[in-house]
Amino acid sequence: MGLTKKLTNAMKRNILTFLLIIIALVWAEAQSQPNVVIILTDDMGYGDLGCYSPESKIATPNIDALAESGIMFRDAHAAGAWCVPSRYGMVTGRYPRLMPLKVQNGSLIKPEQETVATVMKRADYTTACVGKWHLGFDSVDFKNPTQITKLAGGPVDHGFDYFFGMHASLDIPPYFYIENDKPVMLPTETVEASISADATSPVSGAFWRKGAISPDFKHEEVLDKFLEKATGFVDSHLEKNADKPFFLYFPFTAPHTPWLPKKEFVGKSGAGEYGDFVMQVDDVVGQFVAHLKKKNQLENTIIIFSSDNGPVWFSEDVKKFNHKAVGNLRGIKSDMWEGGSRMPFIVRYPKKYAAGVENNQMIGFTDVIATLADIVGDKKFKAEDFDSHSFLPALLGDGEKVIRKDLVMEKKVYREGDWKYIDVWGQGGIELKFAPHADQIERGYNKGELYNLAEDLSETNNLIDKYPKKAAKMKKKLHEILAEEM
Repeated sequence: MGLTKKLTNAMKRNILTFLLIIIALVWAEAQSQPNVVIILTDDMGYGDLGCYSPESKIATPNIDALAESGIMFRDAHAAGAWCVPSRYGMVTGRYPRLMPLKVQNGSLIKPEQETVATVMKRADYTTACVGKWHLGFDSVDFKNPTQITKLAGGPVDHGFDYFFGMHASLDIPPYFYIENDKPVMLPTETVEASISADATSPVSGAFWRKGAISPDFKHEEVLDKFLEKATGFVDSHLEKNADKPFFLYFPFTAPHTPWLPKKEFVGKSGAGEYGDFVMQVDDVVGQFVAHLKKKNQLENTIIIFSSDNGPVWFSEDVKKFNHKAVGNLRGIKSDMWEGGSRMPFIVRYPKKYAAGVENNQMIGFTDVIATLADIVGDKKFKAEDFDSHSFLPALLGDGEKVIRKDLVMEKKVYREGDWKYIDVWGQGGIELKFAPHADQIERGYNKGELYNLAEDLSETNNLIDKYPKKAAKMKKKLHEILAEEM
């Protein structure tokens, strides 16, 4: 009887020890989940960064350092060539398709729709968005901004635990900060329009529109304010939820206009106000990374860096400063050519992923959500319900694995391997409207454009007449994808 009792107690101790080991392993696995930060700059070109274009007239040492210890994707694309479709693709993992991209009509994201934040939240991450939203809010009358009491349908209604930022770009009134779903201070005052005296166009330089503004809002302080709130989120998370990982979506308002470089950056680049402002953006990136390091979080944080679309950098700017903000690509913001949507895209996590390498696989912003779901092991995420393909294999060192065979940008571009079809023509509205002497298509624009990017990355030779059947096939596929209901 005594022996049986001893064996029973021993068995109990063994079972208890086994359970404790299992709990410890589960806890350790949870602890091993990396933090994730997405830094998305605004209107920065493929050729602005030194790591992507050695000929750049702008020093970007902090972003270059991310590339040196991370992976540089050379063929990464925004979901559109301007703010709204680009951010929609990044946040939702879906092409913008035929939806009306008018944020004044309400939130572009449906109440039940998955986002990068809902995926991370399901994996027990603390989630935050700090910066420019520009995906709309429900039932908000921006024509009467002093009457705004709540901004529903924004980040905190789509998976983010915390939000601090702006409703749109830094040149679009009303100008005021939003915290979670309420104005920090109502825009009860008025600010006059602004522009630089020597700007090459009406929408360059220190440009912003006249409109309502809150008493606590100063355009030149926005970048520093967002940095303060982003680092504050990290600090608050570590104080309150140190046992959980965090996810931060950090979309800047810069170097989108107004170009407002601080005194220490004025005249420091070779590309005027714009280049100086890009240097300030690089410095903010450096300060944030330094804060992660100070808090012992850098080595356990995946940092994804990109820009939402191409720059507002006209032909006159290139001539004036001899700086090609899109490198050897063609086009700028709003254009369907590569300069509008091909983005610098860097992923840094040397603890586990390849470092100091370049990857030429085609990826899109819509692929971020599937990749994050893959990273955190989200079994509920169904990639077939999204326009998203995980590029985790590339992060783990498989540079040859084909991530995706085709890709759609906005509603006009279809990529199939190295081939690119543009429906109708590639030029957007910005350069046509504000730089009438800009490079324009002289023939074939009503038929569409077809390029082989492997042979003609600068898109100088439209092959639409040479390969009409291929163009027709690609056009058909583009419209089939756009017509899909998701």
